[in-house]
Amino acid sequence: MSADLSRVRNIGIAAHIDAGKTTVTERILYYTGKNYKMGEVHEGTATMDFLVEEQERGITIQSAATTCPWERNGVEYKLNLIDTPGHVDFTIEVERSLRVLDGAVAVFDGKEGVEPQSETVWRQADRYNVPRLCFINKMDKIGANFEFCFETIKSRLGANPIAVQLPIGASETFEGIIDLIEMKAYYFDASELGAKVEQREIPADMRDMAELWHHEMIEKAADHDDHLMEKYLADEKSCTPDEIRLALRKGTIAQKCFPVFCGSALKYIGVQLLLDGVIDFLPNPTEVPQVEGVDPRDKNKKLTRPHSEDAPFSALVFKVVSDSHGDLTYIRVYSGTLEKGSRVLNPVNGKKENISRLFEMHAKDRDPLDATGAGNIVAVIGVKHSYTGDTLCDPDEPIVLEKMDFPEPVISMSIEPNTNEDKKKLSEALQTIRREDPSFRSSFNDETGETIIAGMGELHLEIIRNKLIRDMKIGVKTGRPRVSYRETITGTAKDIRGKFVKQTGGRGQYGDAVVSVYPITAEQAAAEELEMENGIVFVDEISQGVIPREYIPSVEYGVRQAAASGILGGYPVVNVKVELVYGSYHEVDSSQIAFEQAGALAFREACTRAGLALLEPIMKVVVVTPDEHFGSVSGDLSSRRGQIVDSELRGNVRIITAEVPLSEMFGYTTVLRGMTQGRATSTMEPAAYRLMPDRLRDEVLAQA
Repeated sequence: MSADLSRVRNIGIAAHIDAGKTTVTERILYYTGKNYKMGEVHEGTATMDFLVEEQERGITIQSAATTCPWERNGVEYKLNLIDTPGHVDFTIEVERSLRVLDGAVAVFDGKEGVEPQSETVWRQADRYNVPRLCFINKMDKIGANFEFCFETIKSRLGANPIAVQLPIGASETFEGIIDLIEMKAYYFDASELGAKVEQREIPADMRDMAELWHHEMIEKAADHDDHLMEKYLADEKSCTPDEIRLALRKGTIAQKCFPVFCGSALKYIGVQLLLDGVIDFLPNPTEVPQVEGVDPRDKNKKLTRPHSEDAPFSALVFKVVSDSHGDLTYIRVYSGTLEKGSRVLNPVNGKKENISRLFEMHAKDRDPLDATGAGNIVAVIGVKHSYTGDTLCDPDEPIVLEKMDFPEPVISMSIEPNTNEDKKKLSEALQTIRREDPSFRSSFNDETGETIIAGMGELHLEIIRNKLIRDMKIGVKTGRPRVSYRETITGTAKDIRGKFVKQTGGRGQYGDAVVSVYPITAEQAAAEELEMENGIVFVDEISQGVIPREYIPSVEYGVRQAAASGILGGYPVVNVKVELVYGSYHEVDSSQIAFEQAGALAFREACTRAGLALLEPIMKVVVVTPDEHFGSVSGDLSSRRGQIVDSELRGNVRIITAEVPLSEMFGYTTVLRGMTQGRATSTMEPAAYRLMPDRLRDEVLAQA
């Protein structure tokens, strides 16, 4: 257990699909001595892509964690490293990784620069206040252009990049890197897989250009450090490399600037210098703000925990992986120490958990530990009742750390077990997948007898189906993917009564609730400081005890159950504010069940009177196509009810950004390939839910 947190870095590698994240990670594992053999994504031998699906498809599906050492200036540091997926269907994996990291390396393609998913990942990192380094990878690729990529970081991300390196050559002439801080050139020996690095003087033909970039780097770095600013104004030549690094470190940790590195992970160029940059510029656990939470006994009382092993224990569960030996629960320890065999509290559900074993992870391999402390990312066995986003803490000093927000699924399909034996296994398997993947949902439709699974995209559901069949050995048949619509109200309805009265001899049932409903968006709810849960805001406006306090949660439960099961076509009702304004009760016959029923009846009636409409998921679609196919691609998008938001010509390639209803996008990739002779690519991510045209709404409801 390392007591010196200044030598720990918790970092993630994140980027657009195919920017080379996993290859960068493989090189890091090799150079840090964690791997003795270099894994390759295109050969299916990457260490971090250890799932069969990942190896077959050559993509990352789940985030994988590892711990490795790195030596910098004679001091050994410990890197806790997470490799995340780039595909938008698995954006949840990026989200939960960023929540527990102190820093990240954003990888960009040397030819493409900032791509659509790069923007998504960047915004996620902004939301969690994660300092970043930029690594412009694939500088050996035909068409690679460092300056173009550098400019896209400025223009598309609105960031403040500061180049600390320049490439020597580009495409097939790319052979090394100029370090603008030390003003030296570095060359990497490919015959030794880049492990041998040679320092030389900067080539004469690049000297002037390097001086220009060096001057710009010092000028920008000086904005973040008064001491460097004084020296820069007096005499730029007197600024030492250590002073420049210190200023850049301050700016990076404050997220005011982002140092930019370059290289080619595939050709073994630049990864060691990137690791040095991680040590030099990204924060250790003590340099990020203290973790914040609330007291579970008093939700209005804010608490913080220092990043110290002497503080009470607190940790966040950020991933659960089901394993044949029991669930493996990944946690980030924020404060205190954790020993194997200890008991901790989950303050979210009030249950105690046993930590029977502790591991330091290396992808799928594990090293046992006796104890761990603040600042570390480890996996534990023995946790039974805690899921992603839950807190684990000292039972005597409870704290609930900030939860994570998970996106709602946009696509669903029916799934049917082949035999009775498969049926028994299926419900348990779906619960297991839900524990592992918070963006996955499953439900049983009583009317049709179907099991419905829902997720973030077609690929997401396909991977889950394959997991059930291949890994869990369950025979299932699946239906066609369907869109997850939502219902909402278009107007308001006030003082609508729901009365549930049953007299069956002996004690009866009596519940009476009066509600008003209003349309409300998540933004409006946040502005009014109202808590929206699953799209519904519930406000208790009862006065003078017309409904006893113990029955009000029952009314809310009834309202939420009715909202979840839908009114028009069985789709969840969202964006509704429900005010419980009046009601009555019976001394003997009133019960919690009666008020649940009354709440549900009042809600259904109120929404029907307010007017119901269907919302459909709209996707942000980005198509990259040769310019000669622009007309046919944009025409096709328009025919799918799409609206083109932006169109940019980059060289002879056109980048089209459009918003298109998900229901029109099934099988789009195949159509796009056929239309452009296989030369266009597209990415798609959820953008918003919007009202559906009446004609189409009626068609959907007729099929529901």
